[in-house]
Amino acid sequence: MDHTETPSPTNNLEAFWMPFTMNRQFKKAPRMLVAAKDMYYTTQDGRSVLDGTAGLWCCNAGHGRPKIVEAVQRQVAELDYAPAFQMGHPKAFELASRLAAMLPGDLNHVFFTNSGSEAVDTALKIALAYHRARGEGSRQRLIGRERGYHGVGFGGISVGGISSNRKQFGMALGGVDHLAATYDRSQQAFSRGQPAWGAHLADELERIVALHDASTIAAVIVEPVACSTGVLVPPKAYLERLRAICDRHGILLIFDEVICGFGRLGTPFAADYFGVQPDLMTVAKGITNGVIPMGAVFARQKIYDAFMQGPEGTIELFHGYTYSGHPVACAAALATLDTYREEGLFERAAALAPYWEDAIHSLKGLPHVVDIRNLGLIGAIELDPLPGAPTRRAFEAFLACYERGVMIRTTGDIIALSPPLIIDKTQIDHLFGTIADVLKAQA
Repeated sequence: MDHTETPSPTNNLEAFWMPFTMNRQFKKAPRMLVAAKDMYYTTQDGRSVLDGTAGLWCCNAGHGRPKIVEAVQRQVAELDYAPAFQMGHPKAFELASRLAAMLPGDLNHVFFTNSGSEAVDTALKIALAYHRARGEGSRQRLIGRERGYHGVGFGGISVGGISSNRKQFGMALGGVDHLAATYDRSQQAFSRGQPAWGAHLADELERIVALHDASTIAAVIVEPVACSTGVLVPPKAYLERLRAICDRHGILLIFDEVICGFGRLGTPFAADYFGVQPDLMTVAKGITNGVIPMGAVFARQKIYDAFMQGPEGTIELFHGYTYSGHPVACAAALATLDTYREEGLFERAAALAPYWEDAIHSLKGLPHVVDIRNLGLIGAIELDPLPGAPTRRAFEAFLACYERGVMIRTTGDIIALSPPLIIDKTQIDHLFGTIADVLKAQA
């Protein structure tokens, strides 16, 4: 847009208040995407850009996949919307049943939301209400983890451990405490996969229990792999230890799998990868391949059963959303599950993970690289910050990669990567080759 001219109502960049964006900077030099197919975006000026981030951790099957596109087109013409309060439509029940069949253990009930943030707030509310339904209403305390990200609802920013996500918004929820983060660069730098050091960090929960008393604690919520903060991979035996402590004290364990779910680690869910059963699980993003907003909370049988007491003519959980189980989202999700299964994308991710690991760790020794972390098809390259200008080095790398036709994501001074599961070895080489060239140019 020529800023010397009066902008028309259809191209005025000022109207859109962009999320998690430096609005003034962006609008001076916008980066516009106008199309996407498979592994590539197309920019407004006609360039192809390799997607190294699956959109925003969500397009696990790639872009413009025919089965999903066709399912959405059919559904919006047949049934565009149906209320979920005291009414239903068949695809919501079909999807819930399909998901329950995929889940480990007795995670067999599904509550639909519209995003990861809503899924987290829903899971926290279910946890609180569950204990109340069982006569343990004193269990009101929620435990998160430092550097955790659980969306941007008030519940999510409260249990989350990233201060910039809540410092503008006041105190948020009370009665929240936090475990220590699972990362110590001095002990874990350049680990391949799960670090050997750090299982003992789960024992921090015992200190919190002693401080507050178990009878006041409702749930612990963690990301199996803390991705938004820069891909912090759990130490070996850490999640198993956390599960055992929760069991010992009657505390629910919630896995936030908004990013890890749907094949990112080469298994349906991180719970499968680590062999640890949560009581509640939150998902979003990959559930519809990012095509239509949707999220969900998965609950174990004992949690659902605790609510199904009393007269049948009562609403068991006073909670829900206008768009819970939206027909078009359900159609997109069903077609996404078909695509994952028919193309063997979870298995593909598992097979590619060793190649991905070798490729990302080949960047060790490049200028400013202070750590590299990976698991499944997730990776992070941590850079030494520019003196007096934190985040700038990584953001400059982001801009340089974009100009070279590769999309990466940055969080602080960390480059975070999570490509669609359809990526091939040549594209992996191109992704890391471009990043290497950019880092060398920054020297």
